Amino acid sequence: MDNINAVNAFAALAQTTRLDAFRLLVTHEPDGLPAGEIARLLGVPHNTMSTHLATLQRAGLITAERQSRSIVYRASLDSLRQVLTFLVKDCCAGHPDLCAPLIADLIPCCPPKEKGHA
Repeated sequence: MDNINAVNAFAALAQTTRLDAFRLLVTHEPDGLPAGEIARLLGVPHNTMSTHLATLQRAGLITAERQSRSIVYRASLDSLRQVLTFLVKDCCAGHPDLCAPLIADLIPCCPPKEKGHA
């Protein structure tokens, strides 16, 4: 990721409704949500939500897929990873122990699933 892509991502997220929509989509991975459901859950008019979703999509933060009459949006977790990596790429001047609290805060989001015993 370069500075321009990072600025585009940050600009897309620098608005309350878009930030809320992105965070909502992250919580609904991997299934995503239809545009109308996003608008309903956030209490935003459909046409306004469409504009916000288009901004997030142009920034590469979300993807859209037509399913019948609906468009289902998903957070691009790869793009999120790239943005986060861009921010901390040169973190702590080679002292990983200083970054440990940051990493610890990120790990609980997706704990590994325990394998069933046969």
